[in-house]
Amino acid sequence: MSESATPVATWRDYLEMCKPRVVALMLLCSIVGMCLATPGLVPLDLMFNATLGIGLVAGSAAVVNHLADATIDARMARTSNRPVATGRVGLREGLVFSAVTGIAGFILLYFAVNPLTAWLNVASWVGYGLIYTMFLKRATPQNIVIGGLFGAAPPLFGWTAVTNSVDPEGLLLVLIIFAWTPPHFWALALDRKEEYASVDIPMLPVTHGEAFTRLHILLYTVILVVVTVLPWLIQMAGWLYLAGALILGAGFLYWAIELVRNRNPRAPIETFRYSIIYLMVLFGFLLADHYLLPTIA
Repeated sequence: MSESATPVATWRDYLEMCKPRVVALMLLCSIVGMCLATPGLVPLDLMFNATLGIGLVAGSAAVVNHLADATIDARMARTSNRPVATGRVGLREGLVFSAVTGIAGFILLYFAVNPLTAWLNVASWVGYGLIYTMFLKRATPQNIVIGGLFGAAPPLFGWTAVTNSVDPEGLLLVLIIFAWTPPHFWALALDRKEEYASVDIPMLPVTHGEAFTRLHILLYTVILVVVTVLPWLIQMAGWLYLAGALILGAGFLYWAIELVRNRNPRAPIETFRYSIIYLMVLFGFLLADHYLLPTIA
């Protein structure tokens, strides 16, 4: 009598649990935060240690998200093949992996960067891994708005890694990602509305309808465009960044208006994809403005 084979985890499964693409975007933002915190170049050893430590803690929180959402993930097409959902990685192995990566990241940040950055990462881990994943995600359609604060912190981590202080400029970078998160994720929620409804996750399109969500994506996009002008207004960035921010903002507004018009069935997923490119390029403009504009001037 044959027995069904037990799924075997590989290193790729553990890497997937860390959500590498999401963490990579976070690390880009944290590196920009480091660079903006100093007029010169960031020491390579500091940048390496901070980036690795932030990445380890973020990956650890992502693993907790996989473990907590395994039952939900198994019922959604987008996530049904995740390592924990399929049983390739068990609860015990996942918890050990999360603990090892999280503790390693904290120790590295505490001793090789500074304690402030280490403890801020712990706070973000608790916020995303526990408060958002265990409670907010299942409790309120404003889960993304409230929980977005935890995911918006990476540029502040980069800033504090260099300055060892929480300053208004670093907080402004957080505000940009905080304003970006709702239109980014609600666009995906529109595209996956039926899946979220089937697993009783109170995403905004499920609880308040698509028209309400589309309007709020437009409103938050307007807020985002306004917020992205602030670095120029406080002279944190110059005309190169301003031009980039306005062009990118116009593109985001285009897709937000397309959502409201509701004539393109692919608009939700295209808006989601554009939002990722938007954030990457926006922070790229911040970096280019910081280092190139003085040379051009």
